Amino acid sequence: MKPTRTAKKIFKEVREFNELDFFPLRRYFRGYSKRLLGADVRAGINVALLAFPQGMAYAMIAGVPIQYGILSFIVASLIGPLFASSPYNSFGPSNATAVLILGAFLSLHMEGPVMLVAVPLLVLLAGVFLVLGSYLKVARLIQYVSRTVITGYITAAALLIIANQVRSALGFTIQSSASFFEVVYRTAANLGNTHLPALTVALLTATVYLGLQRTLPKLPNVALTLLLMSAAAFGMGNFGWEVETLESLRLEEFGLAPVTINFEIVQTLASAALALALLITLEACSIGKSLAARSGTRFNPNQEMFALGMANIGSALAGGMSASASLTRSSLNFRSGSKTPFANIIAAAIVAILLVTLSGFIGYIPRPALAVVVIAIGLSLISQHQIRIVTKATRSDLIVFFATMSAALLLALDTAIYLGVAVSIVLFLRKVSEPEMLEYGFNPEGELTALEEKQKRARPEVSILHVEGELFFGAAEIFYEQMRRVCEDPNLKVVILKMRHAHHLDATSVMALEELCKLMHEQDRVLLISEARREAVEIFLRSGIANVIGRDNIFADVPSNPTLSTSKALRKAMKLLDGKEADVKIFVGSSAKKKKEAAGDSEGGKSSSAEK
Repeated sequence: MKPTRTAKKIFKEVREFNELDFFPLRRYFRGYSKRLLGADVRAGINVALLAFPQGMAYAMIAGVPIQYGILSFIVASLIGPLFASSPYNSFGPSNATAVLILGAFLSLHMEGPVMLVAVPLLVLLAGVFLVLGSYLKVARLIQYVSRTVITGYITAAALLIIANQVRSALGFTIQSSASFFEVVYRTAANLGNTHLPALTVALLTATVYLGLQRTLPKLPNVALTLLLMSAAAFGMGNFGWEVETLESLRLEEFGLAPVTINFEIVQTLASAALALALLITLEACSIGKSLAARSGTRFNPNQEMFALGMANIGSALAGGMSASASLTRSSLNFRSGSKTPFANIIAAAIVAILLVTLSGFIGYIPRPALAVVVIAIGLSLISQHQIRIVTKATRSDLIVFFATMSAALLLALDTAIYLGVAVSIVLFLRKVSEPEMLEYGFNPEGELTALEEKQKRARPEVSILHVEGELFFGAAEIFYEQMRRVCEDPNLKVVILKMRHAHHLDATSVMALEELCKLMHEQDRVLLISEARREAVEIFLRSGIANVIGRDNIFADVPSNPTLSTSKALRKAMKLLDGKEADVKIFVGSSAKKKKEAAGDSEGGKSSSAEK
């Protein structure tokens, strides 16, 4: 019989799992078998066939040469799995980070050769931020960033991706811009320059891709579409209909990228790199947690952040673009039966082989065809389901969504992320900074319940207040004002403050409580604290406010008897008012009938008296 794990042991296991591990891949060596290898190989092949054309597409989105995307996948998928927490996350370029790179450089007015020199430095800075963030366990703070921010950013990014690729699909060029509306205006103004052969290839690509997706959805349709359209464009060229194609790759030009550390450029790119690191973390953690929940495995966000940092540093040195986790590749990896991170390493090896063998054929891929594929990727990012949820759930989510999306369409994309996160946190703080305060009293059946709006207290001199919510610095002023208004009642002599559900007291809330005590003392009134949890009592003692309130006026919570401390506080209140002891009994959560049953039931549990 297996020994039962205690809660303490489970918490220790969770804590150890959440610590950084510099080589978590070793866990998968134990028990690795031919069966697991077969599953990883199948998943690796499927991911590789998607990653190769995706790498080209995402590089095109970012406005960098196509090898940047392919190299990013190869290097990130070789390095990332060595340190990763998730066996399913597929590292490499992603649509969200690609469009952020494009927007960042356009907003900084860095294009052409200057941009290509700065890209490795941007990716390197993002990698360094990710590694530092993992050491500081910043990933745990990601839970405070609303998913609505990501939905708003991804929606705007998708629109920007589509707008920037229409010109390539139609065969003309326009001046690049980080503003969505400016791109749309310039595209509309140049529609008369549409190149008929490019338009023909674009329409054929859309038809072929949609047809394959509907009839053969399990095949690598992106790769098949580009292969068929390369053949079609080659045939059209023989009849005089020339279409612009991608530049052929020359393997001899590949090598370690010269990352030039120019401190002036570092300062310029720091904000964009930090936004890129934040977006990478948000994207990877969201995907990793989702797949971990579906597979029943554990996910360590700080470990994943460290893996992404190392992957980006490696990608920067190899001449690749930024690396994140891709939703489409990660989901395909999971659906294909991947068992361990070795599937990603196998996929990287296959893409490297494809790069070596097919580099000479890339020059046959028509640029309008790849543009249509990118547009299809952009359309797939606009999730009507998620948009409906975030716009219908709460007013705060609606505000965050439109604030983020509008900023991304009008301003720089890194600014949009900061703005979205800031609005999300401000609205969150606004919610938690409004503690709920209810006044309690006894109903005719003798139960302690919340008083109705016009219901009077049984004893006008005693007010029993139940405070629930956060009492940190953001809520302290509201809490003080609520208490001050209660104390304006001229009949009031004693206030009993029930604090079992008051959380996160800090110095500001303690000082507000101290000011309240002094105000009540000046008015010859008494404040009694009941149901004070251990954490609150310790804060009262350490800060010295226990002496201001009066140590005998603080009644600690007794978890096994929830109403005992309030009973004691009521007894003291009666003694202060009447000068004699009182027999106080509190019944909670029961009707009169249940109260009678509780009185006659030897097991009890429905009532709590001061004598207990």
